[in-house]
Amino acid sequence: MKPIRMLRGVMTVGFWTLISRVFGVLREVLILAWIGPGPVMDAFVAAFRLPNMFRRFFAEGAFNAAFVPIFSKKLQSDDNAEDFASDAMNGLALVLFVLTGVALVFMPALVWLTAGGFAGDARFDMTIGFGRVVFPYIFFISLAALFSGALNASGRFAAAAAAPVLLNILVCLAMFWAAVVDRSVVQALIWCVPVAGVVQLALVWVATERAGLKIRPRWPRMTQDVRRLVAVALPAALAGGVMQINLLVGQQVASFFESAVGWLYAADRLYQLPLGVVGIAVGIVLLPDLARRLEARDVAGSQDAVSRAAEIALALTIPAAIALIVVPLPVVTVLFERGATTSADSAAIALAVAIYGAGLPAFVLQKVLQPLFFAREDTRTPFRYAIWAMAVNAALAIGLAPTLGWTASAIATTAAGWAMVWMLWRGTRTMGVMAQFDARFWDRIWRVVLAAFFMGLALWATRTAFPEVYYLAGWRYLALLALVSEGFIVYALAGNAIGAFRLSELRASFRRSS
Repeated sequence: MKPIRMLRGVMTVGFWTLISRVFGVLREVLILAWIGPGPVMDAFVAAFRLPNMFRRFFAEGAFNAAFVPIFSKKLQSDDNAEDFASDAMNGLALVLFVLTGVALVFMPALVWLTAGGFAGDARFDMTIGFGRVVFPYIFFISLAALFSGALNASGRFAAAAAAPVLLNILVCLAMFWAAVVDRSVVQALIWCVPVAGVVQLALVWVATERAGLKIRPRWPRMTQDVRRLVAVALPAALAGGVMQINLLVGQQVASFFESAVGWLYAADRLYQLPLGVVGIAVGIVLLPDLARRLEARDVAGSQDAVSRAAEIALALTIPAAIALIVVPLPVVTVLFERGATTSADSAAIALAVAIYGAGLPAFVLQKVLQPLFFAREDTRTPFRYAIWAMAVNAALAIGLAPTLGWTASAIATTAAGWAMVWMLWRGTRTMGVMAQFDARFWDRIWRVVLAAFFMGLALWATRTAFPEVYYLAGWRYLALLALVSEGFIVYALAGNAIGAFRLSELRASFRRSS
């Protein structure tokens, strides 16, 4: 069986996720330019969030949190892994088929539950129409996630990580086509979503076949392994449901403020760039690796895997968070302020970006800590923690809205993220040495923070000295590139000087993982 190499796996997933997120940012640039914040964009965001909400249950969320550890252990022990995956796929397909049918029929109720502030204006009917077009995406992308999980568990990350790129590429091409031929951009956007789901499923299915994994359609069977999968997946689904309630509470609050749903969506896309490239990549690679090490009772290897995953994640995430907090407006202005998006929209989006940036390390640490539970097939404990995080989110979002307005949603999301990390970290204390960060991690993390602080000071000084350059046509892109380059250089030099990381160690680690 192909071994899982942590650094190489993270770099593979991170590279393809970076490509996907770059095209995702391009997608948002086009949406904001051609559609812009307002009723139509609010309706699209609310509709597109529906399949993505359920995707957390049936795709990379609850289902894979249960499926990947069981499948990985079966691969490790050569115990009919392909039969288990086939049974899991067919059971999942049946559930998704029923869910999609029910959602299409009761779409008005779903829209009212997720965006009640739309009731009584044009956004409500638009969201219903958009939702019925995009919702079948959940069927295809969830099955694609199962095949991706099988590939990841076998140590093959490239195809699964590359699949999400297709959605953003196809959506961008569809919007370009609509703009060129003078058709409705939003209609091209929504109809392209389910088509992209079919293409993504085809890609990972073919990759799975080429990897020698035979996962076949057949009538669903409730075997003992499937019952075990359901028993593990159900608490994870409930936990995923709690996290989706957090998102829905934020959307409900924002739906009562004009354009706020679109502002938060655009800000979410920006902070999701480093979160996806670092946090999700680390989580995807770490989960099957930990499951195998637990099966082999490799205590030292487990501690090293968790510590290096956290070290890599925070070394990349903390400077990104500082940058989002210190200089959000230049980034938003250059990327989004054109066409239908005004300077007032940019200011609102930048404020949300800064708030989300403060929570970015927490969102990434969740991806490092949750696999410690999932690898043990323990999904109940994270569910309990998610309930408490939901309470924090709801209390802040609803309680602060009367005084802080739509920003209460972003503040609540960040606070709930840190609350979840604190509970996950406390919960790992009972797992022994294998779940604790080692001495090297604690020695280096404060150096990472210090290097990121120096970088933040440099960015702030440059932003203060040249406040207008990011608005000048022809210079704004070069100015942003210079700002990003400055941050990277200062952080790299400071980090290497004070021992936050060593470039020689990274090269050596990559050679060992090759």
